[in-house]
Amino acid sequence: MPIDAAKLLDIISDAVIVADTSGRIAFWNAAATRIFGFAAHEAMGQTLELIMPERLRPRHNAGFAKSMETGTTRYGNDLLRVPALHKEGKPLSIAFTVAMIFDDGGKLTGVAAVIRDETLRFQEERELKRKLAAYESAAPGRAAPGTVAS
Repeated sequence: MPIDAAKLLDIISDAVIVADTSGRIAFWNAAATRIFGFAAHEAMGQTLELIMPERLRPRHNAGFAKSMETGTTRYGNDLLRVPALHKEGKPLSIAFTVAMIFDDGGKLTGVAAVIRDETLRFQEERELKRKLAAYESAAPGRAAPGTVAS
């Protein structure tokens, strides 16, 4: 059964974003629109900073430049979890993998990211940690934070 890659990229629930070696967005699928709020025509040609909190931009740009210079990424097989931004400015928590893209001649042409919105999971996890900390501090026989047990 032949697979239509373009159709697959358009129907999967994970965002797929491809950027060229200058960091400009060259591909943006429907899930990227759903997650980040930007239509493809708004995202295409923009830099990846479009979806990145300002405080993370210098670190990202330095790492991106190094990867484009070396043709490698230290995150090749890692699932990365970072903050991101929606078009409306609301914060997102995303998880993604990244892969370098080379042409048939071995020349680096860009980078691809497959991204999942984990904002709800992140919020639930943070709330569970808060509840656990509150429970532990209220447990009988435990000293309250900042005090000494007698």
